[in-house]
Amino acid sequence: MLGFVIQRFIQAVGVMAVMSVIVFCGVYAIGNPIDIVIPPEATQDIREDAIRRLGLDQPLYRQYFIFMSNLLQGDLGRSFVYNIPVLDLIGGRLPATLELVLISVISATFIGVTLGIYAGYRPESWLARTIMAVSVLGFSVPSFWVGLILILTFAVNLGWLPAGGRGDTVMIAGIEWSFPTLNGLSHILLPAINLALFKLAMMIRLARAGTREIMLTDTIKFARAAGLSEATILRRHLLKLISIPIITVFGLELGSTLAFAVVTETIFSWPGVGKLIIDSIAVLDRPVMVAYLILVAFLFVTINFVIDLVFALIDPRVRNGVSA
Repeated sequence: MLGFVIQRFIQAVGVMAVMSVIVFCGVYAIGNPIDIVIPPEATQDIREDAIRRLGLDQPLYRQYFIFMSNLLQGDLGRSFVYNIPVLDLIGGRLPATLELVLISVISATFIGVTLGIYAGYRPESWLARTIMAVSVLGFSVPSFWVGLILILTFAVNLGWLPAGGRGDTVMIAGIEWSFPTLNGLSHILLPAINLALFKLAMMIRLARAGTREIMLTDTIKFARAAGLSEATILRRHLLKLISIPIITVFGLELGSTLAFAVVTETIFSWPGVGKLIIDSIAVLDRPVMVAYLILVAFLFVTINFVIDLVFALIDPRVRNGVSA
């Protein structure tokens, strides 16, 4: 197991090193932030001073090495626009995005796996057919359209829920959360539904396919022949056998949703990281853009690393195959 962990860790470090080069060079190759940060009427001396102060007068490779040196010390630079440390800027927005993503992905996974197992266990029932029809709808309808319909229906026409914002928050463990308050929960409901719909459809189909495949195997037939109850078969055999693909999809969806919740955050005016990165792109705030993309890459690498470890714990063949 130790050799497996070391190998995966080395691979993760290598991926992060490559991604840092790609992200840095890609972002710094676009546009000139001086044209946006400095007003057009500024003198040449002011422009040169700003370029020198922001480090943009250095060659690209030197800027990269300065960035990596600061990164290893936990410094991702200062925002060109807000003139505050990037980590503070992202850290102030991250709890809102994290709260929205966790609620949507966890609820979609729990409900989707439950409905998917039922649809696979009773595929001919009318409820199973209804569940699969809903999953097709979740895949087919674009999230921005669903968000607009949710606002139009529940906020504008019915007036039951607010159309945007985060609502009241409470401080728990030094982090602001909105779901513990009734006002905050009413604000998070619509964006969470919008963000969870696609994940819900995916989990339903994944769990249904896995259930149908496993229910036809000899493992289930022998368990039934041994006199085990259906509840015991589902709990001890079925859930364990379908857990690996579900864990994989859960990890990847958690990372992708956390990184790319920008559409939902924009529609519902949710003050998260996604809205911040859109604003930063508009004004070419390079430190924020680079820091965001580096953190996203780190998030995906970390999630994949953890998933690999979970696989190795669940299925010994994974780590034994690597060792061999």
